[in-house]
Formats: sequence, structure tokens, C-alpha cells
Amino acid sequence: MPLWSRTGAPGLFLPWERATPSPGDRHPVEVRGGPASVVASDRIVPVPVPNVPVPQCVGGERITDMNRAVIAIDVQESFRQLEIWQAASDPDISRPVQRLVGDARAKGDLVVWVLHTEPGSGTVFDPDLGHVRLMEGLEPRGGEPVLTKTSHNAFTTTDLQRRLTARGIGELVVCGVRTEQCCETTARLASDLGYSVTFAIDATATTPREHRDAPSGRTLAEVLADPRTLSTDDIRARTEYALAGRFAAIRTVDDITGAAPTAGNRA
Repeated sequence: MPLWSRTGAPGLFLPWERATPSPGDRHPVEVRGGPASVVASDRIVPVPVPNVPVPQCVGGERITDMNRAVIAIDVQESFRQLEIWQAASDPDISRPVQRLVGDARAKGDLVVWVLHTEPGSGTVFDPDLGHVRLMEGLEPRGGEPVLTKTSHNAFTTTDLQRRLTARGIGELVVCGVRTEQCCETTARLASDLGYSVTFAIDATATTPREHRDAPSGRTLAEVLADPRTLSTDDIRARTEYALAGRFAAIRTVDDITGAAPTAGNRA
């Protein structure tokens, strides 16, 4: 399977270049131009760096000079329609997300909104039901992309990577719903794509997770009473352990915004 490297910002791919295989290679490897090198089989293949002009606009919008983006994932009304949301780690997740967004805007960083959709499913994530919209109190500004996805991560089924690449963005702040699902998955993939990732742990929210063998159709009370149900505190702790030092830096909203923690702004 061909491997490739990036040039400029993560995600900007160039025309094919073929690396000359060495006797130790198991297979010939095709790579794309990039800033340093790529792994080909068991060795590192250096790749020359061409001069690549960065596009000056995306979708007709003028690109501003920025290097960081806040990716707000699935902070949508769909979740508030679920009974399990009553037991969410932070039912008012829009509040800490809004703090991050406000800080990003003040610093001139990009804000990207991502919504999860399951067209034709008849669930709360089906756009036809009207719940696939940002939670009350969150409002995109002009120039802030609003993307819809059908995958867990925010990259695979959107043009997020192209937009970030065109703007030269290399740092991402991930926040939203759910902590261990779409947010963690996005952080992992972003790291593998070469982005520097900050995971705003207290600007993410999740719900208790039933055991894989739990019977379906139980009430919320039954789910919460089951000792096998994973609590939101346990989920958050596991995500921190999984990401820290490998995929993302774990930070609080106060860390990111530089605010002193007070009773009024604890998320």
C-alpha cells in the first residue's frame, strides 16, 4: 500500500514521487513530496521538499494568517434529546465550549464547527428530525466553517483536512461530545496526520457507557444501577490515560485561555 508524506501544513499532498528501493525493502514504495522523510517498509526514505504555493482562499473565502484552530465536535441538540443525557458529565457543555470559542476568536484563531448526521436513520441524528443543529447559545460567525460528518472522527467524511491545510494550520484544540468517542477519535487521527493536538478535557462531555453484554431496552435508572456500567468519571480518566503523551496534550479550559480558575469559570 503506498505511503506518503506531507508538505507545508499537515494534509497537503503532492504528485507522486517514487522512492528508489534498497535491497532491504520488501516492496517498492511510492511516496509523495514532504518536509523530511517517510517510513518505507523498515527504513526511512528521504523526500525532497518542493516549493508549494499555499492557496489564498478556500471556498471563495479569503484566508487569514493563523496557525491554530478550535474544533468543536457534535455540540448539538441531538444529544439533549436522549434520555441518557440526563446523566451526562456536563449537560451544559455549551458553556465551556463557548469559552474556548470566545478565546479563539479573540486570538484570531480559526473555529470549526462539526455536526454528526445519520441521514435516513430516523434517530435524533437524522437531519430530517431537526435536531442536528448547534446547542442553544452557540452561534457560528462569518468565516467559521460548519461541517457535517457521518463518521466518528471529524476528518474522514468531511473536507476538514483540506481547509486546515489551506490555512497553514498545524495546531488543533479538540472539544465537544462525546469525550471518548468522536472527540478522542478525532484527536488520535489528527495526531497521526501530523497536527499538534490539545485535548480540552473539561470542554468535552460524555454519558455513562453500558457493558457490552447488557440487555437492551433498560431504563436509565437500571443502566446507572448496573455496577458494570462505566461512569463518566471513569470514561474521562481512561481517555486522559489513552491520549496523554501519545496523541494529545490534556489541558483544561483555564489552561488554554489563561484564566485563573474561579468558581465562576470552572467548566
